[in-house]
Amino acid sequence: MKKKYEGVMNGAGAYLLWGFLPIYWKAIDHVPPGEVLAHRIFWSFWFMLILLLIGKKLDSFKSSIRQMKEDPKARFALIAVSILISVNWLTFIWAVHAGKIVETSLGYYINPLISIVLGVFVLKEKLLRSHVIAFFLALAGVIFLTVSYGQFPWISFALAFSFGIYGLIKKLLPFDSSIGLTLETMVVTPIALIYILVITIKGTHVTFYGDIKTDALVIVSGVATAIPLLLFAKGVQKVPLYLMGFLQYIAPTIMLVLGIFIYHEPFGATKFIAFTFIWAALLIVSLSSIKWSGLHAKRRDRIA
Repeated sequence: MKKKYEGVMNGAGAYLLWGFLPIYWKAIDHVPPGEVLAHRIFWSFWFMLILLLIGKKLDSFKSSIRQMKEDPKARFALIAVSILISVNWLTFIWAVHAGKIVETSLGYYINPLISIVLGVFVLKEKLLRSHVIAFFLALAGVIFLTVSYGQFPWISFALAFSFGIYGLIKKLLPFDSSIGLTLETMVVTPIALIYILVITIKGTHVTFYGDIKTDALVIVSGVATAIPLLLFAKGVQKVPLYLMGFLQYIAPTIMLVLGIFIYHEPFGATKFIAFTFIWAALLIVSLSSIKWSGLHAKRRDRIA
């Protein structure tokens, strides 16, 4: 029971932090998204290295690097997840800066459904009847939104697909969560550093130009990035998957509330109807997950 409680606290903590993260990016929305991303990657890497040093995991980290050199498949997977998480971060930062927090919320509501689709077509997982119903409900919501606005919600799908494929490929990487995140940021840190140097030489940079508050926020973005990811990794190890599925709706719900009531983004009848379709789809998936988990537990008890 204690293990499950700790897992719930870790998982809820991760999603709460993710949910409120738009406030953080809004505080530095005067910094171009590309520059924010470069600093986020760079400082995340150094923060993770410090954590590995404190946790006495540097030897394991070095061992993991050697393993990557010897295993082309794992090396390709690492490069892929590094690019995907960078795309996800950049899209999210850009969307918050552009005043599209509601669309980011939609993306993370859609994400579980994207994961189901990827599981079926890539991992050849069995598709339940409830999943089929949920998929078409969500599809109806997206089509309604697209037709009404005459524009496909690309921000939402960029976030959902990049994070969904990121999670899928991470299954190929047999690393501890902290080591995995350090490796991911390590791969793209040289690119981030080159970008920072180029804009510094050109004089187009906003950070480290005399504003101490901005500089502090971009440095701490490494901490703001790493902590929820580490909490999530700890939580998912101790909590049943269906329960983690419920917890993951915390983040997009907070984002939606922030977008509507704090940053006053438009949320008319069209978006409400589209969101209702997707909420219904998520409810069906969640209830079917609970039922499946209960049946699985009963079978396990009979075997025992």
